[in-house]
Amino acid sequence: MPKIILDPGHGGNDPGATGNGLQEKQLTLTIAAKVQTLLEEQYIVDAILTRSSDVYVGLSERAQFANGLGADYFVSFHHNAGGGTGFESYIYPGTSGTETGRRQDVVHAEIMKFYAGYGLRDRGQKEANFAVLRETAMPAILLENLFIDHSGDASYLKNPTFIQGLSQAVASGIAKAVNLQP
Repeated sequence: MPKIILDPGHGGNDPGATGNGLQEKQLTLTIAAKVQTLLEEQYIVDAILTRSSDVYVGLSERAQFANGLGADYFVSFHHNAGGGTGFESYIYPGTSGTETGRRQDVVHAEIMKFYAGYGLRDRGQKEANFAVLRETAMPAILLENLFIDHSGDASYLKNPTFIQGLSQAVASGIAKAVNLQP
């Protein structure tokens, strides 16, 4: 059975980005948990969270956890801040021509289909030397789902219906990228 690691960014003493009454660590956990439920209800898959409560887990620990389980895919959940709007995804530099890049194409497109319905900006498919992308032994992606400090983006992130739709888009993207069976 395929193993998908869902990594809610931040946690515990690391709140991540904050803004508009939202905390990144809480939002990433909410969305990752919804994606876990959707994947396990709809597909033959073992979807495993790197954290299931408000605790701090180090970046290397997250990667080692996934590596130790022999996971098939690693998906890290984040929200942007610092001036901007929209969605972007990241893979490790130099992996765009590999299975990692193919999966990024699929997941990014599926999530953007959802965001496009709201007129939200596609900031693109990018590469970065993030620890969880560098240290995982399997294909990995990091998702930056909107800007927590942008009032427009935050208004969507506060909407439970929007969060459910986003979670379904992420789950569908993962399922297509990894060819999960219903």
